[in-house]
Amino acid sequence: MLLVAGIILGFGLFVIILIGLYRVHHSYRSKKEGQLKIVKFLEDYKALKPSRYSYADIKRITDQFKDKLGEGAYGTVFKGRLSNDVLVAVKVLNNFKITGEEFINEVGSMCRIHHVNVTRLIGFCADGNKRALVYEYMPDESLEKFIFATRDQNRSLRWENLQDIAIGIAKGIEYLHQGCDQQILHFDIKPHNILLDHNFNPKISDFGLAKLCSKEQSAVSMTEARGTMGYIAPEPEVLSRNFGKVSYKSDVYSFGMLLLEMVGGRKNVDTTVRNTSQVYVPEWAYNCLYRGEVLGIRTENERHNKIARKLTIVGLWCIQWYPTDQPSMKSVVHMLEGEADSLAVPPNLFGHADGALTSANIPRRQIHRELPVISELE
Repeated sequence: MLLVAGIILGFGLFVIILIGLYRVHHSYRSKKEGQLKIVKFLEDYKALKPSRYSYADIKRITDQFKDKLGEGAYGTVFKGRLSNDVLVAVKVLNNFKITGEEFINEVGSMCRIHHVNVTRLIGFCADGNKRALVYEYMPDESLEKFIFATRDQNRSLRWENLQDIAIGIAKGIEYLHQGCDQQILHFDIKPHNILLDHNFNPKISDFGLAKLCSKEQSAVSMTEARGTMGYIAPEPEVLSRNFGKVSYKSDVYSFGMLLLEMVGGRKNVDTTVRNTSQVYVPEWAYNCLYRGEVLGIRTENERHNKIARKLTIVGLWCIQWYPTDQPSMKSVVHMLEGEADSLAVPPNLFGHADGALTSANIPRRQIHRELPVISELE
């Protein structure tokens, strides 16, 4: 009996050791494959001429990482200075979170882009496992810090600024979709990824999730959801398998959510609001339009009201449930540059317009709007 127990115990330990060795080998192989991808990528993109820095250069530029600007899931951003006295933002990537594919996406996309409303990539570092991205410096940080600022932070923007920012972002996305040699799908349009310069000109940043495809390609296959919860387009047809096909309309939907947050001054799902009928910003915005109520919490005159109304109408068109009902970014730019009075109010997404939110009057696809699923587009 003891012999049998010993054999079973020994076999169990052997299996555990094998599993441990496999995991170590798999992790090493994944890192090695990621490194080889980067090496091949850097060879292919030499002609695009972004500056390549060593890790020693990065430490010198940032003065040993002295001035930290911010930190996210994929890395930490430091303020830096080049030898010609140009200020830069250096994003030092987290090797445990960022993959070789994401690094390639970021550098590969940014090398192709030259637009006033897209952040300019100055250089990069791929020194062994040390990776960093060097961008132009944006002194006023992200849009998120302005539209979600509390009253005592004194960071609120004028409605004229918000309108100009919305138009600039829309033009930047339109350029990504139609202005480059290849169509670039960003997949992570949100206030945090919109940087502002000293004149509050917006610049789209963070292309780690971006995907390049031909302009003639109406949709691209995806094996997993890409983006941030609350900005990902919902679609009931792909709930069962968590993958599908996506097109540029995914960015249109995210931009619509961003517009509604700009108007409301709060995130599209605000858990700090006690009244659940007001939690979902798009629903609140539509109800305000339906009742003819003032949309912006900081509007001071009729001109401001018209800007808020225009941003809201365009935002609601962008987040229509079906991609075929959503406008292209070219149409979005046209609407934003026009007058609010010329815009038709989009169809009601919520099956009611009195603020009473019940399970009986929520469309089935609205019930699933929080799920991290990519929509299957035309």
